[in-house]
Amino acid sequence: MSAVDKSGRVADRSIVRVLGWGPGTRLDIREQAGIIVARTAVDAVHCIGDRGHLHLPLAVRRWCRLTAGDRVLLAADPAPGVLVAHPLAVLDRLLADVHAAVAGGEAA
Repeated sequence: MSAVDKSGRVADRSIVRVLGWGPGTRLDIREQAGIIVARTAVDAVHCIGDRGHLHLPLAVRRWCRLTAGDRVLLAADPAPGVLVAHPLAVLDRLLADVHAAVAGGEAA
């Protein structure tokens, strides 16, 4: 889990290091079904900042309704070099049926 600041910077840099992305690494960052997906692309316009932070573009933050201080669940898949950021609202929707089943005493 990591917070997103007012400029879109994701506070946690460790997941970026796991992927081997250093400052200047160019990234294609898109929203897909409310989830943010980042992957390397030589012709991309977004990049890892000088201090090793991932910056989420304003358009992506707006599509996902992320504001300063919101937290995202980060997941990395090093083999293809993909980082996924799950906004908490999306996780709530994904887990709603499981939570309802547990609250009702049913097996999920």
